[in-house]
Amino acid sequence: MIAHNSNRITCYADFWPYYLREHARPATRALHYIGTALVIGLLLYGSLANTWAFVAVPFAGYGFAWAAHLAVEHNRPATFTHPWWSLISDFRMFALFVGGRIGAHLDKAGVPRKPPGT
Repeated sequence: MIAHNSNRITCYADFWPYYLREHARPATRALHYIGTALVIGLLLYGSLANTWAFVAVPFAGYGFAWAAHLAVEHNRPATFTHPWWSLISDFRMFALFVGGRIGAHLDKAGVPRKPPGT
């Protein structure tokens, strides 16, 4: 088992379960899903209709994610220690959620389905 100190993580295979544990509360994941969906929508809109939409992308993605960590999860976003792995994991978590396959990954990472206080 990898320690919860993200500075000790040296490969993505170890980061992924750590990332999921840092997103243990369903409300945290929900806010991430909203932000990621907005990012995808803004990227599409920016590509097809209005390039100014690209300006809103970081605010949509990071705004929802950081609010979730501050107000719900009460931890520090993994973006600060592993920015690229965190970005990849945001999209991976969203895709697994949309595909209905996130539960098995949460189980494997040791994330309880109903954490205390939710």
